[in-house]
Amino acid sequence: MLTFIKAQASSLIATFLDFSTAIVLVNFFGVEPFTSSIAGTVLGGMANFSINRYWVFEAADDKVAGQALKYFFVWIGNLFLNAGGMYLLLEKMNWNYIISKALVSIIVGFAYNYVLQKKLVFR
Repeated sequence: MLTFIKAQASSLIATFLDFSTAIVLVNFFGVEPFTSSIAGTVLGGMANFSINRYWVFEAADDKVAGQALKYFFVWIGNLFLNAGGMYLLLEKMNWNYIISKALVSIIVGFAYNYVLQKKLVFR
């Protein structure tokens, strides 16, 4: 249970970086929401890998290259799921980009990221 709680804390930090990047890019630099969401996902993913490796799963003794490669493949799936969900909610349903990003992030985070990181990347 402690690992799950630590993973959620790591996810919150990564999500903060993800969302703040997207919001700043949209509101201050005029980048469209879909592209800014992808940029935020990249930054959040980099932070999440580092925090999970050293603190959540305490897997720093394992080879970083192998973990990074596995994380990259999981993260690519995460990127596609987030981008696909954002596309559907933004373009097809015309939702607000912050609400869309929040909903998609929560679903993907619990149903995909945590499970694969625990079972595959940092086992």
